[in-house]
Amino acid sequence: PLSFSAAELVRAAPGPLQPYLRLMRLHQPTGTWLLYLPCSWSIGLAAEPGCLPDWQMLSLFGVGAVLMRGAGCTINDMWDRDYDKKVVRTASRPLAAGEISTFQSFIFLGGQLSLALCVLLCLNYYSIVLGTASLSLVVTYPLMKRITYWPQLVLGLTFNWGALLGWSAIKGSCEWSVCLPLYFAGVMWTLVYDTIYAHQDKKDDIIIGVKSTALQFKEYTKQWLSGFSLAMLLSLCMAGMNCNQTFPYYSAVAAVGAHLAHQIYTLDINKPEDCWKKFASNRTVGVLLFTGIVLGNL
Repeated sequence: PLSFSAAELVRAAPGPLQPYLRLMRLHQPTGTWLLYLPCSWSIGLAAEPGCLPDWQMLSLFGVGAVLMRGAGCTINDMWDRDYDKKVVRTASRPLAAGEISTFQSFIFLGGQLSLALCVLLCLNYYSIVLGTASLSLVVTYPLMKRITYWPQLVLGLTFNWGALLGWSAIKGSCEWSVCLPLYFAGVMWTLVYDTIYAHQDKKDDIIIGVKSTALQFKEYTKQWLSGFSLAMLLSLCMAGMNCNQTFPYYSAVAAVGAHLAHQIYTLDINKPEDCWKKFASNRTVGVLLFTGIVLGNL
């Protein structure tokens, strides 16, 4: 049967280009979706009642998500190349495997950030300043696993910046009564899916001395994830009430809650393949909410 995937696209690329595409994780698009979807929520909520979201802005943020996720992965691998060599799952990454040099990855990073800047400059001045403010988080996040057991929190603060930026790109400024609850909901969501993700590597992380919420929560992981999920749902309800959302939106929030409950209930934190499956399923969570926002507006 005919099939198409990001991984096949990377494999079909010219040989010298493939390590760079894998460095930016183009073959693993789940992370790009998880970065993009909070942007789409914000753009959708900012649309006028009865109107569809601005498709040009959705497209622009889509390009920006690919570039910034790629830049973030490049920075992460530059910081972690020595750690990655010691972990089975990450030992084949281009920098850890020696397929490209640190200098080459640095030049590649500059190219990605330059293109991302071009995307940012297409927005209004308020959004340009707001977007630039996130760069410190992008650069420092990979260091957090050396410092704190809560690097997933810092990732959440970084990955959900689009929940602020999407609204400001449409409206010219942030409506904080909507944007802050939406941003907080995204941070809680990241704590859910990235804690699940971190359970894949917990044995290696203990050996090499890397910290994570998976190691912090241990056998109490499901209780923590349930708390984060509840906080996410309450924040989404608050954001919806503050921008006069309608029944389809709250139906989608309920569907998100059911999906998260199923994830947590069936999660086996000691099976890496199950952790990956649950992590990847969060794209569905984000798409459900975006669909509810669009239908709620209409």
